[in-house]
Amino acid sequence: MPRYAPNKLPNSVKKRYFELIRQGVKGAAAARQVGVSTNCGSLWFLDAGGMLIPDPGPGVPRFLDQDDRIAIADGLTAGLDKKTIAAEIGKSFQTVYREVQRNSKPDGTDQPWWAHNQAPLRRKRPKDAKVAAEPRLDSVVRRKRERKWSPQQIARFLRRTYPNLNSMQLCAETIYRALFAGLLGHKAGKLRTGRSRRKRHRRGTDIPTRSRT
Repeated sequence: MPRYAPNKLPNSVKKRYFELIRQGVKGAAAARQVGVSTNCGSLWFLDAGGMLIPDPGPGVPRFLDQDDRIAIADGLTAGLDKKTIAAEIGKSFQTVYREVQRNSKPDGTDQPWWAHNQAPLRRKRPKDAKVAAEPRLDSVVRRKRERKWSPQQIARFLRRTYPNLNSMQLCAETIYRALFAGLLGHKAGKLRTGRSRRKRHRRGTDIPTRSRT
């Protein structure tokens, strides 16, 4: 059987290969059915991240499906800009832009099956607490908490200090949640003011005045 370069075949052939794998067909058998070598199929599988998340099928229209991601990869390979690709698949430019930014491979290339695996992993709930999963971020937040910084001050500091490092970004609300969940030290549920819960904001409401007698 002829051996093909793994990245020279059209995505339609790869799509059929992964459909067979999801159906439970063994890798060697799936490769034979689409006309490639077992090694070629194995390279495709490894290039997709070495795993396949079950395809949920048609879902929410604003989410991209496998065919959309294949069309995006084909369009980028053909040198099309993101706005043109978005128009062709009937999605907004912002959706295509976010897809390329979030679900591209670590080397910057766009691989539709890698992206199709990453998307549901990103949407998985419940997510691990970011502050607990990033030791460096946890250390910075704890140091600022020891200096009595507020979550808002910490969030602004992180944005200024690490503007291009997503793993070192937290919003104030996430810091509050980590604090009350006991992820920032043994004094769980304590704000710098000593209160155990946040005060309700009065923004947009009138403060009642006491009548003078």
